Amino acid sequence: MRVFVTGATGFIGSAVVRELLAADHEVVGLARSDRSAAALEAAGAGVHRGALDDPGSLSAGAAAADGVVHLAFIHDFSRFEESVRVDGRAIAVLGAALEGTGKPFVVSSGTPAAPGRAATERDRATPGTPAAGRDANARAALDLAARGVRPSVVRLPRSVHGEGDQAFVPTLIRLAREKGVSGYVGDGSTRWPAVHVRDAARLYRLALEEAPAGSVLHAIGDEGVPIREIATLIGRRLGLPAGPLPPEEFGFLGALLGVDQSASAALTRDLLGWRPVEPGLVEDLDQGHYFA
Repeated sequence: MRVFVTGATGFIGSAVVRELLAADHEVVGLARSDRSAAALEAAGAGVHRGALDDPGSLSAGAAAADGVVHLAFIHDFSRFEESVRVDGRAIAVLGAALEGTGKPFVVSSGTPAAPGRAATERDRATPGTPAAGRDANARAALDLAARGVRPSVVRLPRSVHGEGDQAFVPTLIRLAREKGVSGYVGDGSTRWPAVHVRDAARLYRLALEEAPAGSVLHAIGDEGVPIREIATLIGRRLGLPAGPLPPEEFGFLGALLGVDQSASAALTRDLLGWRPVEPGLVEDLDQGHYFA
């Protein structure tokens, strides 16, 4: 099928594009810049010029496709609420272009926290938390099932890892180098779920091809890796001690490090037969490419 992908040149989006092309789909990626357009062409994908805040370009891209994968998100935590609003408007525009067609529409969100246990696909984000805004956007996408669209949501964990990752784990490595200690908050027992980027990409493809309308899917390889274990490995790799630091030492990451947020993908595996096959987070970190 012809698939329109937003965020197609990002870390996860690039992996999704490769996965879709390998499965013989035709891929057209949204490109705001000449650099993004060149990257898409080099990967073997088509180019649709536009931007996340350009409704006309989004509508045209979706209308010309057999399915849409929406990965683009403005990862600026200094104005996160505005990023959520832009995402919500983009989802509304893309969904409107698919109304009445029965075409698949895969959107992205994050796994919620479920105190005392692993969060499942049935859980919702806690109201008032940063995750609640993206969860509301995802729910709006799922509501499109009543308007003749086949929507599904892929929830991503705190760490989507692999070569090229520039998110939370690289930030922890950078902070360790700056501070001379590989830190964690409290006793470091809080856990992050994780998935390898190639496993996540396979789930996006399966969602596009097979997920029933209204599906909520969890891209989880590791249900929960203790932050202390991550910090200890980073410290060993850098020749630094690992130990507790005040949350404010981590900037915006401090609040995330203090929340236990394990998650399960059991329902997703049962529904689509998806099984992670790539290295887990600890094994991936120990391969060394994060420290090159």
